[in-house]
Amino acid sequence: YINDFTLYGRAYRVYAQSESNFRETPDDLTKVYVRSNTGNMVPLSSLIKYKEGGSANTIERFNNFPAAKIMGNAAPGYSSGQAMAAIAEVTKSIVPQEYTVSWSGSSYQEQETSGGGVLVLAMALIMVFLILAAQYESWSLPIAVVVSVPFAVLGAALFTYIRGYSNDIYFQVAIVTLVGLAAKNAILIVEFAAERYRGGNKSIVEAAVEGARLRFRPIIMTSLAFVFGCLPLMLSSGAGAASRHVLGTSVVGGMLFATVFAPMFVPFFFKWVMFLSNKFFPPRKDKD
Repeated sequence: YINDFTLYGRAYRVYAQSESNFRETPDDLTKVYVRSNTGNMVPLSSLIKYKEGGSANTIERFNNFPAAKIMGNAAPGYSSGQAMAAIAEVTKSIVPQEYTVSWSGSSYQEQETSGGGVLVLAMALIMVFLILAAQYESWSLPIAVVVSVPFAVLGAALFTYIRGYSNDIYFQVAIVTLVGLAAKNAILIVEFAAERYRGGNKSIVEAAVEGARLRFRPIIMTSLAFVFGCLPLMLSSGAGAASRHVLGTSVVGGMLFATVFAPMFVPFFFKWVMFLSNKFFPPRKDKD
């Protein structure tokens, strides 16, 4: 390498190089002369020694450190997170302690965002709870609604497991969606039962049973309409079908479980929430 020069707005590097027939073997170094500090030309072979050796054609680097690149896909029936955990475990048992495992691309993004689904689900539940607390003007009634969400999560997880899918970003999106959908079914029962109980002409049990009985048909109609609307996602084909399969399967399974179990258990939850609320926080009686 000699220097750089600029021509027509572009920078070019200048290299000095022998013709190909003068640089075919290491012995050709005897034909290369360099100038010494006395000004005389001496052969390069008198200044250096060489020996044959082998090395990799290319040297991988990652974050300026020498690295070995490993690429692979998860086996059928396993998630990418399980594959990453297996790679990290095997690498830790094989390579020396001064080596570490780092991820790049989508694997790096997955590692950085792992565990975020739990936080998003918790935030969704808190948001639903606060909205219902403002709507009912009560801190206890929203509990009867929120406790119905685990039925939807159980159905989504069960259907996803049966079809062999993993807990990925699409499953987490479906879970957040099911928080609102499952709460909707419980709201129909709890709101009606609370109105009947606050009216003063119904006991807690009577209000809960009547709320479940009268709102059963709207729950079934709206839930089944949503389930049938999501079946094309669950059974789709073509480009991008894998993501739609996970999303559709999770939503359909969660809504079926929420539709079946919510009318049975939400009145029970309403009864116990109201019973405990009246026991520990009895309503104040206004004085004349």
